[in-house]
Amino acid sequence: MYNYFNYDYPLYRPPSEAYSQIFQITLGCSQNHCTFCGMYKTKQFKVRPIAEVKAEIERIPIFHRGGIQKVFLADGDALIYPQAGLIEILELLAESFPKLTRIGIYASPNSLRSKSVAELSRLREKKLRILYFGLESGDEQTLSAIKKGFSPAEMLDLCRKAQQAGLKLSVTAILGLAGRERSVEHARGTAKWVTELSPEFFSLLTMFRRHNDDFLRSITLQTNGGIIEETLEIVRHLAPQKTILRSNHASNILNLAGSYPKDRERIIALAESALVQAKRDMVWFDEVPDYSEDNF
Repeated sequence: MYNYFNYDYPLYRPPSEAYSQIFQITLGCSQNHCTFCGMYKTKQFKVRPIAEVKAEIERIPIFHRGGIQKVFLADGDALIYPQAGLIEILELLAESFPKLTRIGIYASPNSLRSKSVAELSRLREKKLRILYFGLESGDEQTLSAIKKGFSPAEMLDLCRKAQQAGLKLSVTAILGLAGRERSVEHARGTAKWVTELSPEFFSLLTMFRRHNDDFLRSITLQTNGGIIEETLEIVRHLAPQKTILRSNHASNILNLAGSYPKDRERIIALAESALVQAKRDMVWFDEVPDYSEDNF
C-alpha cells in the first residue's frame, strides 16, 4: 500500500486487504451504536466529498499506479456512500489504476438495506467484488443485547441480495460475544446462519477489550476453554455448501483454516484435539483471554 496522503485514524482493513491501496471514502461507521464494538467510538460518521477522494487518487504517482491491483474502501461502512457518488469513485479508480482487478468494501446491514439488487449489480460491473460483513452472531437474543439493530433473518435476506448481485461475501462472527450465558445458542445460531447463506468466506475472531468496557461488564466473560468449546460447537454444526473458514485473527486462541465441506472433518478433529490439550492445564482453561487493543 502506498501512502501519499494522511489517513484519519484509526484505520481498519480486513487481513485479506493487506496489500490493497486504501481510500477512506467515509469516516467512522454509520451504524456506530453496537455496544460490543469499539472500532470507531472516537469518530463521528461522515461521508467524504468526491472531490477529496479524487484528490487523493490523483496524488498516487503515475509510476506507482500500474502496481495497484486491489483497492479497499474504508471506513467501517463505506457501502452506505450514495449510489451515484460511489459509482463515480469506482470509475475514477478504474481509470486511474490500469491493472485494477478488484475493489473491496465494508458493508453493514444498514448499507445493504440502502441498495437494491440492481444497484449492487451496477457496483459489481464497476469492479466492486467483495463485501466484508459483520454478522457477529446468528442468535437473535445476542444480537439484541449488542444493539445490532437487525435480526438474523433480516441480515440473511440482505446478504442474499448481495449474492443475487454476484458479489462475494466475507462474513465474520465473534467468539465469546454472548458470554458464558448463551454460548451454545450463539454458536449454533451462527453455524445455522452461515450454513443457510454459504458465503464465500467465514471468519471467526474473539471478543476482546477496546472501548467496550460497559459491554464486557454486562456479560460473564468466556474463558480460554470456553472459547475452544464454543469454536468446536460452531464447526460441528457448520455445513455450508462451499465456504472457506478462517480463524486467524490476533485475538484467536485456536487457529483454524479450511474449506467446507471438503475439510469439515479435519477442522472438527483439530478443534477436538485442541480441547483435549487445553483440559490438561485447567488453570489456563479457566482463565479469561487477555488480548486487548488500546491504541485508539
